[in-house]
Amino acid sequence: MKSKPLNFLIYFFLLNTTVFAQKTDTTFWWKKNNLRVIQTNLPAYEAATLNPDSLLKDLENFSANTLLINAGGIMAFYPTELDFHYRNPFLKDNNMLADVVRKCHEKGIKVIVRFDFSRVQESIFKAHPDWCYISPKGERIINTDMYVVSINAPYVQEKAFKIIEEVIDKFPVDGIFLNMPGYQVNNPYEGKYHGIDQNEYDNKRFAEYTNGQALPKEENKADPLFQKYLEFKKFTVEDWSHKLNTLVKSKNSNIAICTYFDKYVDIIRHESQSSTVLPYWPYTASDNVGNAVNSYPDHIISNASIQQISFQSRYNAVEPEEVRIRLYENIANGSGLDISMMGDMRGYEDERNYDVIKTVYAHHKKHEQYFGKYKSVAKIAVIAPGSWPSGPTMQEYRGIVLMLKEAHIPFDIIEDAQIENLEGKVKNYKLIILPEITYLSKKSLAIIKEASENGTNLIATNKAFFDTPETLMDLFGAKIVTMDNDGAGNYLNPENKTIFKHFTKQKMLFWKFNLGLYDFKAADQTLLPVLGKGRPGPPEIIGGHDPIGYFALGIKKHPKSKAVLMPINIGRLYYMHGYEEHKNILLDVINYIYPEATQTIQTDSPARIETILQKYSKNIPGVNSISKENGMILHLVNLTGFSGNTYFPPLSVYQMKFKVKSDFKPAKVFSMTSGKPVIFTWKEGFLEFKVDKLEAFDGIVIDK
Repeated sequence: MKSKPLNFLIYFFLLNTTVFAQKTDTTFWWKKNNLRVIQTNLPAYEAATLNPDSLLKDLENFSANTLLINAGGIMAFYPTELDFHYRNPFLKDNNMLADVVRKCHEKGIKVIVRFDFSRVQESIFKAHPDWCYISPKGERIINTDMYVVSINAPYVQEKAFKIIEEVIDKFPVDGIFLNMPGYQVNNPYEGKYHGIDQNEYDNKRFAEYTNGQALPKEENKADPLFQKYLEFKKFTVEDWSHKLNTLVKSKNSNIAICTYFDKYVDIIRHESQSSTVLPYWPYTASDNVGNAVNSYPDHIISNASIQQISFQSRYNAVEPEEVRIRLYENIANGSGLDISMMGDMRGYEDERNYDVIKTVYAHHKKHEQYFGKYKSVAKIAVIAPGSWPSGPTMQEYRGIVLMLKEAHIPFDIIEDAQIENLEGKVKNYKLIILPEITYLSKKSLAIIKEASENGTNLIATNKAFFDTPETLMDLFGAKIVTMDNDGAGNYLNPENKTIFKHFTKQKMLFWKFNLGLYDFKAADQTLLPVLGKGRPGPPEIIGGHDPIGYFALGIKKHPKSKAVLMPINIGRLYYMHGYEEHKNILLDVINYIYPEATQTIQTDSPARIETILQKYSKNIPGVNSISKENGMILHLVNLTGFSGNTYFPPLSVYQMKFKVKSDFKPAKVFSMTSGKPVIFTWKEGFLEFKVDKLEAFDGIVIDK
């Protein structure tokens, strides 16, 4: 019974029956996609005073149907019997977690328990220093008396499974959530970078993986050894997740696994976090959920609105109106509701968001049948640089998203690494936008090229595809001359007024950030001549902005499509500075190569009214998830209160006109928030109606 072949067969059988069940069995509780989660991130001392009865009352009062609460890892919030599991020293009531789980279940509330295996307490570190992270300089990552561990050391590879198993055996939990999984290089709570873990177990496993190579010391994407290390990290994380899935599902297949990864996970969790760096991003929930639901369509998504302003300011919540926007964007895009709080809801240090949370959670509960089962109407895809983009690449990406949002153009978001797993989906888009996507796998590139051949238009910006010159030439007829070029002082000339229709009164558009100089001789059309920097100085001497022989835009015409390359930071410039002329460049280009883009939603509503159009099937208990489409919903999220650096209450907006593409004549149209019918006309595939008044949110239900 203990032979390796038999163990392997059992392991393989459990994994594959689990995967099959998840794809075909809709009885799993999370498949309903109706989550209303409240997470109580309990500080150790608050667990000692937590009252399960008051917690349950609050959950019911807030219309929550799922609780996420601490269980173990960094410390045990129950009477653990494992000597390597540090017990919460404040915990006096041994029955706290058991009482919480039991009382929640009595009221039909699911309980997901939280584990964090990123750190161990000092006493465990002293007994097992080899379990913990060590930097290239020999440093540890320490938070007071907690030490960061190494993923390949015995604590994570062996002891973590023992802890999870103990909790599952002791408590009838509905799910497990893994916080901060994977490799650590930073101390995020202090904002300090430490570097690649050099733990002896990491060294040994990496050597096995690479036939003897030593761990890299620096994160350098140009270094082949670091590229191999990235593969190694992915392999080891997925291997650990694989083992976890097998363990959990062998115990109970109806326990959901939730974390930030997708492999061997049931619920992908994401986070809408605040930022202390301007500009703020009001579309964080739409961004996170839109990316996840389209990149991982077989998963349930739960995007958490993080209450804290920062790790250094945990007891100060973000503004109520920011939370309202996040929560409405969540449910409009296909996530449930998810709030992450510090502690429970009694004696909370900042209760300003309570009314907002109650209102949105109650709205979702009341109208649950209209949420959770959506299909996108979009014919445009924006490729995202990962699920957690950062830096200038993030700015380029967000700027493109912002332009489309403000123009009310529907689009999907797909993570760059997922293109190769979504071939059929990708090829069905009429336009794909690649904002500074600098690396795609060979398979992904082949899919993009085939899509172009079959009629998908392309727009790529800034340094996209710089690492594959043949792609630049084949798709765009372009060759790099100077990739990095500071465009401050240059101008672009929108001289072709038949294409650049927004610019009847402008001849010169200022530039900033990167302005790549590319050879477009092999392209079929060049636009936006680049004008030189001229003579800076006082008014008496300025001028001399003459064409320099380069263009900011090239188009290669393919038999069934067009491919546009703009080797410029157009998205970043709009994201950081917001001049509409830069947005209008993109909108005019889209109108030129794919004019149908603006026809799906035609409206006179302000740019700060976010429009999210979804096909929907009613989410009714007991009804199979693969049911007929019941119509469409036009979600309207009012962002008029967002000023750029402050979230005020939204302004009421009146008498907004909409013309929506619809291939059916509706049986009825009504407002979800008021329940009142909306007068409409339908003619030749288009539905027209007015929204008399919009406050924070509405869903215009268009029933077949």
